[in-house]
Amino acid sequence: MSAYSEKITLITGNANPELGRAISRELGIPLATASLRRFPDGEIDIKVDDDLRGTDCFVIQPTCPPVNENWIELLLLLDCLRRSSAGRITAVMPYFGYARKDRKDEGRVPISAKVVANTLVGSGADRVLALDLHAAQIQGFFDIPVDHLYAKPVLLEVVRGLQVDKPVVVSPDVGGIKMARAYAKALDGADLAIVDKRRISGSQIAVEHVIGEVEGRNVIIVDDMISTGGSMAEAAGILRRHGARRIVVAVTHAVLCGPAIERLDAAPIDKLLVTDSIPLGERRPKNVEVVSIAPLLAQAIRNIHHNESVSSLFD
Repeated sequence: MSAYSEKITLITGNANPELGRAISRELGIPLATASLRRFPDGEIDIKVDDDLRGTDCFVIQPTCPPVNENWIELLLLLDCLRRSSAGRITAVMPYFGYARKDRKDEGRVPISAKVVANTLVGSGADRVLALDLHAAQIQGFFDIPVDHLYAKPVLLEVVRGLQVDKPVVVSPDVGGIKMARAYAKALDGADLAIVDKRRISGSQIAVEHVIGEVEGRNVIIVDDMISTGGSMAEAAGILRRHGARRIVVAVTHAVLCGPAIERLDAAPIDKLLVTDSIPLGERRPKNVEVVSIAPLLAQAIRNIHHNESVSSLFD
């Protein structure tokens, strides 16, 4: 059992309660009872009703939009558990907000991902469980253990079920080559292609050309997230113009902010696969299928609690 306690407690914040309930069902462990109220000025006040002393606690809270709101709620939950004498506190963050600002890429800017890491540790996290970090080196921002999961096994199972004939795996930019290569290898050595793009601003990109052969081929575009949808829509468009037939998109995090849904609906995408790391809500793109990561996270939580390997989930 855990070095801290045989008792385990699951707590979910308000960022993605449905995922928290799904993980609870997978583990057969009820969620702790907690209440959240607001002061008249909007400040958050949290109380956990369960006894947490010596308990191995897992707080399920992605820092997805509204990012700052969910981030503060997570920090307050961590502090609440620490002051309740919890045994070990693990922040389960299926989506890690501010991950795109992972280095100082110009003068007079913050390294926001490091700020988030500092606040998590300072508020009481003993461990972090994350999924498909936008930049893997963010793990090095922490002086506590970080278990980094990948949604690839979960998404691959669904991709295989689509029976895409002799696919070409496509990275929508040069930075995603490593992920695309991993998918291509898992799909019996599928061919690889890259969309060469140039970012103009945070919401505008320019697609230059395609590196690789996609004419007459079915393609699977893989990426860690869709934010405003500009990159993915442009990538799908240029692939179709280069003769691609069926276009399947597999993405871990569906941030979908701004004009994302309209852009994706207008793009030549035949199937869009996303996980439930972020709740989609009522308004969602057409042809979308949500793939649950609850079983993956539940198994990781089980392994952490029993001091077993988490990397073994990918053997």
